[in-house]
Amino acid sequence: MRNQGPEMEVVHLLRAVTVELGLHSARFASRNGMHPTDVRALIALMDASRADQEMTAGRLGAVLGLNSAGTTALVDRLERAGHVRRVRGKADRRKVAIEVTESAVELGWDHFGPLIGRAVELLRVYDERETAAIRGFLEGVREAAKECD
Repeated sequence: MRNQGPEMEVVHLLRAVTVELGLHSARFASRNGMHPTDVRALIALMDASRADQEMTAGRLGAVLGLNSAGTTALVDRLERAGHVRRVRGKADRRKVAIEVTESAVELGWDHFGPLIGRAVELLRVYDERETAAIRGFLEGVREAAKECD
């Protein structure tokens, strides 16, 4: 039998959180007539925007693990639904960037905002050192997930 110490309890809890977050995201997708990949795309686009990085279709496809045809279909579907728009690149006007529309951001906040708010409130009880430890753990798990494929 594998180690069942406190570390494994945390790993199992992280797995349970991951499952619940996936179900929460799936409910959002279902309620809004989206595929789960559509939601992942919107998250990737919002993350890029927050980091002040342009997201081309090629880069979006790479982030999501989609081929060119799949990415085009995804962007077309999101654009038809009014969730994204194609715009000229800021640095290179020949490139086309994909941006999330304000209505899509509002739709996301309506669903995910309460959960985000509760998570922020939970984090406020931790001091700076504890928050840094939580951040370090989560970043480490994310990197491990990328590497252990």
